[in-house]
Amino acid sequence: MKITISKENYLKAIAEAEAEGETVIAATLSRWLNVSAPAVTMAIKRLKRDALIDAAEDGQITLTPAGREIANRLLFRHHLIERMLTEIFGMEWYKVHDEAEQLEHAVSADFEQRLKEKLGGNGACPHGNDLGWDTPALRRQRGLRPLAEVGPGKRAAVTSVFERDRKLLEFLDGVGLRPGVDVEVVARNYDDTLTLRVGGRELPLGCRVAARVWVRPV
Repeated sequence: MKITISKENYLKAIAEAEAEGETVIAATLSRWLNVSAPAVTMAIKRLKRDALIDAAEDGQITLTPAGREIANRLLFRHHLIERMLTEIFGMEWYKVHDEAEQLEHAVSADFEQRLKEKLGGNGACPHGNDLGWDTPALRRQRGLRPLAEVGPGKRAAVTSVFERDRKLLEFLDGVGLRPGVDVEVVARNYDDTLTLRVGGRELPLGCRVAARVWVRPV
């Protein structure tokens, strides 16, 4: 069985969507990968044929053990490449996800092992996301919350952000919201925005964006 880049992308997208708490159906993959519905239908048929996914009668798609092994390998390489780009080459944190999306398919097992020896197999990526299965439910169990849920007058430390949206990452970098930064929620406004105090200055932030930023209340 030949594992193409396209198959790898679909399997990784299923694992990532599951990790974000989504129920994966064909429309989920179309949205995550920005591909047409017919293309997703054909991909699902190929992945089922290769026993890499299961598709229930209600349309829900899950990874088989073989499919999850491939997805986990891609996620691990992606994680190592992001860390390499920031920790070794000093690339801006909001750029490395897109670069890793390309490089993860070209990394050999030998180079992956060298990266692991250099960087270690654990540790958060530049966006603050831990390696492995980390769903919203698991984050909440560790005491983390989306910034959108923090009440007025409360302080919090940014732990991670959603990394699959380059425009979001650039915006967050521009306003100074990145992992490790402390924020204070000054007010929740009538227009469904938050007023935050970050680095001694106040800024407005929409709740839709704030829901993509995970924090630890302090």
